Amino acid sequence: MNAPTLIFVGGFLGAGKTTLILRAASFLREKGTRVAVITNDQDRFLVDSRLAEAHNVETREVAGGCFCCRFSDLISAADALAAYAPEVIFAEPVGSCVDLSATILQPLKSSFRDRYRLAPLTVLVDPEMAARVYADRADPDVSFLYRHQVAEADLICVSKIDRYSGAASLPVPIDFQVSALTGQGVSEWLAEAMDSSRVVGAHVLDVDYQRYAEAEAALGWLNLHADVNLAEPLSPATLVGPLLEDLDRRLTESGVQIAHLKIFDQAASGYVKASVCAKGEEPWPMGDLAASPERRHELVINLRAIGDPELLLTLVRQASGEISGSVHERHASSFRPAPPQPEHHPSKKTESFSRT
Repeated sequence: MNAPTLIFVGGFLGAGKTTLILRAASFLREKGTRVAVITNDQDRFLVDSRLAEAHNVETREVAGGCFCCRFSDLISAADALAAYAPEVIFAEPVGSCVDLSATILQPLKSSFRDRYRLAPLTVLVDPEMAARVYADRADPDVSFLYRHQVAEADLICVSKIDRYSGAASLPVPIDFQVSALTGQGVSEWLAEAMDSSRVVGAHVLDVDYQRYAEAEAALGWLNLHADVNLAEPLSPATLVGPLLEDLDRRLTESGVQIAHLKIFDQAASGYVKASVCAKGEEPWPMGDLAASPERRHELVINLRAIGDPELLLTLVRQASGEISGSVHERHASSFRPAPPQPEHHPSKKTESFSRT
């Protein structure tokens, strides 16, 4: 059996990584290609994992730290997919993670080349966020993470071109422009990622890990998983829409800057996922928007924001408390990411900040 192709799709929070991966997975499955996904987060209960499972994509999750800090878990997750025999495995790192080339791609190249065929590192760029970063209008901690992610990319994809224009004016070397919503550019990117002659992990950065830790710790992290029993039946879309709007309002009024807010709701009739990346942004819903009303729902909320983690949890609980019915939390945690401690960290870096 041929080694599966492992495609890492990085990029900042809210860039559209999961949506692109699922669109690409759909393209591949239409051709009969077996596809799997590995998601990643600082905590358990990910909207991304639930969304991939809702699309019937074989999924494994690496939780408790980024891929670089959970490299052994990444390999275990990939190995666990062997029984499914995927030909392509998409891996989505935490949206605040940098130094992927040095801490993930180089170890894979040196020790696992017989088990996995590596694709060039793709970094997805949201054009609106990129415009703020490169015009020095973004939060400095966000800008630090964002610039480093772009700098180590082997392939740079501008996302959401169905919603935003002006990508050509961005001061970064754009390889592809894609829309996961319409499918535009996805097959071209996928062809390059799977059959490229580019060097994998060609851009190894010299990262200041103290500054990196400070930048990640500026972000508050929240994951909540709950069972909802409504007083009156609602469709997933009717539950998620007002909840997202209420959360957006509460966060804005409290001075919290949203980096990414995602809600996934599953009922017997179907699911809906919706997200925003800034206050007042028009949500991007997907799923069974016409699903029928139900009383029982399963709710997953992931929030990444510049704000106090305890405040995030308080605001999310206040908003969920407005749901007419009972909300039973299975899991709720809020925190700041711990300083990154990669399992594999090369002592010598070969290239510094080449893609600005």
